[in-house]
Amino acid sequence: MKNKPASADRKIQPSLLLSDQLCFSLYSTALAMNKLYRRLLRDLGLTYPQYLAMLVLWERDGLSVSEIGERLSLDSATLTPLLKRLEGLGMISRRRAAEDERQVIVSLTPAGRELRNKAQPVPLGVLGACDCPVDELVNMKQQLDALRGRLLANA
Repeated sequence: MKNKPASADRKIQPSLLLSDQLCFSLYSTALAMNKLYRRLLRDLGLTYPQYLAMLVLWERDGLSVSEIGERLSLDSATLTPLLKRLEGLGMISRRRAAEDERQVIVSLTPAGRELRNKAQPVPLGVLGACDCPVDELVNMKQQLDALRGRLLANA
């Protein structure tokens, strides 16, 4: 059963003012976060999407393209060029799976594993830029995760 709309609990007047839109708050916050990551990742030579792919591989090496795409909510048409660029940078290697040649397995190279150590300051840079208590950030992340789940369930 779907949740009842917020308007069922209280009267909400629909607004077409940009400043009243949740979607714009999320969108503009994402833009600000991407701008921050651009600065933090510059010395690593990674874009934000490349950094996300590397985070997945630093957690678990040797994943298929589809497994990485599932973790990042990206399709292979978007992910493949990103992975090709990482391969060109010498951070990963891609090979066909022996048991199923339709699958491409992505593995970290020694340079890709070494980059993990250089990336250690990035989360602290984000934490510092947020300039709020850690428990507030943890709560915010939990709320955003829950919101994403509800939106996907109702999409």
